[in-house]
Amino acid sequence: MWNHTEVTRQLKIQYPIIQAPMAGSTTPELVSAVSNGGGLGSIGAGYYSPEKLAEDIRNTKAITDQPFSVNLFVPEYNEVTSTQIDRMKEILTPYYEEFNIEPDMPTIDKDDTFDQLVQIIIDENIKICSFTFGIPDPVTVKKLKKAGVTLIGCATTVDEAILNEQAGMDMVVAQGFEAGGHRGSFVQTALRSSVGTMSLVPQIKDKVTIPVIAAGGIMDGRGLYAGLKLGADAAQMGTAFLTTKESAAPKIHKEAILNSTEADTVLTRSFSGKYARGIRNRFIDEMDWHQEDILPYPFQNQMTKKIRSKAAAEGKSDILHLWSGQSVRLSRDVEAGELLMDIVNQVNKILRNENYHK
Repeated sequence: MWNHTEVTRQLKIQYPIIQAPMAGSTTPELVSAVSNGGGLGSIGAGYYSPEKLAEDIRNTKAITDQPFSVNLFVPEYNEVTSTQIDRMKEILTPYYEEFNIEPDMPTIDKDDTFDQLVQIIIDENIKICSFTFGIPDPVTVKKLKKAGVTLIGCATTVDEAILNEQAGMDMVVAQGFEAGGHRGSFVQTALRSSVGTMSLVPQIKDKVTIPVIAAGGIMDGRGLYAGLKLGADAAQMGTAFLTTKESAAPKIHKEAILNSTEADTVLTRSFSGKYARGIRNRFIDEMDWHQEDILPYPFQNQMTKKIRSKAAAEGKSDILHLWSGQSVRLSRDVEAGELLMDIVNQVNKILRNENYHK
């Protein structure tokens, strides 16, 4: 019974398949389709206001009675100088002019938005919460655990996985280098790590006692089964669900993934100030000349936000962040529920073939 794992037992789901919490691309329809199909849907609430999170949770609950999770970005507070901001404004000016928009000046408010999001998770009786970009403070961990919430951390190295377990996370995502979107790295030595999923999963499995979730380049039943064989208790898939009908990714983003190859994705800090994997385009190529001037997250993200919004609205994929994992040739334009069942059927077929050849 390949689908009976510690993750499925603890999360009360049928299959060890988790839809990655892709901030900006998840919808109640996507989350509920995965959960209704027996996997775990995830609301990517990294950029949400408290009002938006409450709305998405309630809309998701209206179309599924199955478990789903909410993902939050752990706040971080970097510093920049006005000189650095002015320099990046100068570099981005051609793009502002191309779209005839005024630049946004970045600010970082140490407000209580994160705490409000955590409280909404508790108030709305959400029982699964995952984190990206670090580990929440002990007070937050204690508060969520007291409310009976299962906590899922993210690690890109063994050391990060150990820190997650020590901090009280109940599970940890082992995010390989192949993964699309932002790297979950938060320890300085891991920021430039390039450990692949197949290497990372068994090494983390040997060093922690909590369940491990394989992530990065997994798109189908073969990848899921490989992750399970390596010691993972589930697989988390992002790019696979990014091109589904229910995804909120812009049409040009989906088309770029569906028409790309494994050699087209690169890691870049150009859009947000954090390393993220996406499809190479003009913006990435041009910003490669200015790597020394890239602002740390979230400042770079704020300064490019308006540019990216206009690019999406006007269908200019050469300037848009096209997050994608390396296994782009395996992407499909299907409904999320159909994709999930195909993954399940593929694993069952693999097992039948193995049993036949014994």
